[in-house]
Amino acid sequence: MNDEARNRRLFIASFLTLIAAGMGFAIRGGGILGEWGSQFGFTKSELGEITGLGLAGFGVTIILCSLFADRVGYKSLMVAAFLLHTLSAVVTLAATPFFGDGGEEGKAAAMLCLKLGMTLFALANGVCEAVINPLVATIYPKQKTHYLNILHAGWPGGLILGGVIAYMFVGRTAAVSHLAWEVTLGLFLIPTLIYGVMILRDKFPESEARAAGIDFATMLKEMVQPMLLFLFVLHALVGYVELGTDSWITEIMINVISGKAVLLFIYTSAIMFVLRFFAGPIVERINPVGLLCVSAILGAVGLYWLGSITTSDAVAAGTAGTMVFLAATVYGVGKTFLWPTMLGVVGERFPRGGAITMGTIGGIGMLSAGLLGGPGIGYKQDYYAAEKLKETSPSTFDEVASQGFYSEKANKFVDEKDKVDGKWPDAYGEVTLKEKPNRFLMFPPITGLDGSKVGAIKDKVKEGKTITKDEQLVLDAGLYGGGMALKWTAVVPLTMAVGYLLLVIYFRAKGGYQVEVLHGKKPDGEKYTGGVEGPVE
Repeated sequence: MNDEARNRRLFIASFLTLIAAGMGFAIRGGGILGEWGSQFGFTKSELGEITGLGLAGFGVTIILCSLFADRVGYKSLMVAAFLLHTLSAVVTLAATPFFGDGGEEGKAAAMLCLKLGMTLFALANGVCEAVINPLVATIYPKQKTHYLNILHAGWPGGLILGGVIAYMFVGRTAAVSHLAWEVTLGLFLIPTLIYGVMILRDKFPESEARAAGIDFATMLKEMVQPMLLFLFVLHALVGYVELGTDSWITEIMINVISGKAVLLFIYTSAIMFVLRFFAGPIVERINPVGLLCVSAILGAVGLYWLGSITTSDAVAAGTAGTMVFLAATVYGVGKTFLWPTMLGVVGERFPRGGAITMGTIGGIGMLSAGLLGGPGIGYKQDYYAAEKLKETSPSTFDEVASQGFYSEKANKFVDEKDKVDGKWPDAYGEVTLKEKPNRFLMFPPITGLDGSKVGAIKDKVKEGKTITKDEQLVLDAGLYGGGMALKWTAVVPLTMAVGYLLLVIYFRAKGGYQVEVLHGKKPDGEKYTGGVEGPVE
């Protein structure tokens, strides 16, 4: 068997798993979130829960699979991932028939389908991620950072494909034709089927750590290294700012550059896709930690700039387009190298951890994006949009606030379908229409704007109908909420930059950034990578 040809095929299959993941993520965030809000009546916070749960499941799966990936074998896990990807599509597409005629019961059923479908999708992505990172580090041991960056160009590659599909066929502003969201979302199955066929062909190698004779106990000991723990914290922030923001960026910017918000997403993804192929030459000149520090600063500047434009008078004047793309360029360059370079640093500095350390750091990033990033950014949008509308028109807020029927006696929100002959059951006591609040961590509960009511106003705009002053205030409040959410999110990469700067100072005091190798000589080629390839199973 030609090992080089086999490695190339395994790399391509790994690349395609990220294409599939990126497509699903982009199509969902490229307009389908808005469609779900309008169709099922979800608030921004509820939509954030759906996207967040998917990312959180992604993170948990990476960590758990990494614990036994070396023992079970990479191929078995990849087959499981293929089956989970397929099943996720079936469950997600069931949301509409389960919603039925609507109401709280139908809404809850649709929410369950979407959450379960996103969870299965996340499990599939997590299993893939637990395999492909240590796999690529194993088959290209002397150029880890370089090839991990190329591998993770598959993610923005999927984002580009998904973004193009969303731009052409998703939402009120579809450039070609508005297709049912079930059709467009199901297209991620195409790369899924291709990688599913490819993984059945070849044998997979053992991990680098196992090939070097590193036992499980030694791998676990690496997990308590102080620097590694610090890197875990920093990567949690990476997950929040990169994936959390990407979950929302199209939905936030759609009112700023109507019809071009998906193009903005495609543009930043294209920046990532191209630049990740050049990570190797870059780390030859600036070590990985320095690259991370510069990237975090650019990410903070770009996010704050985008948020400032969103809340400025330029939007009303119609002159925001050019500034938005300039700010997006800074943000896109800033986020490009963060995720894969963090994986490269862990692989280079802690090779004895094998799949466990690389899987854990990836899992932590996904958990942060899912539990904190998606919901947190959604909460901030609801908070600032609600506060703005209360300030400009309290009566309008009362009309569009998320509401539900609440039973004081049962102490819960109830469904109108529960009525018997038009009356509420005695067990419910007095039922009143009440604002339905959302919560996030320890922050105070807030009531967001009803997605279906806001969506109806946007439909009027799309159809060229004149909207009232109060309806314009609703749209303005949503725009303001999105901008403020981006501004506050910029604090996260700014914090990361401080952390990376501390690492730069630390390594300089220690004589410079050095790669830890399991055995053999340090590489003569790429300055900051090294290791040995594992044998084929």
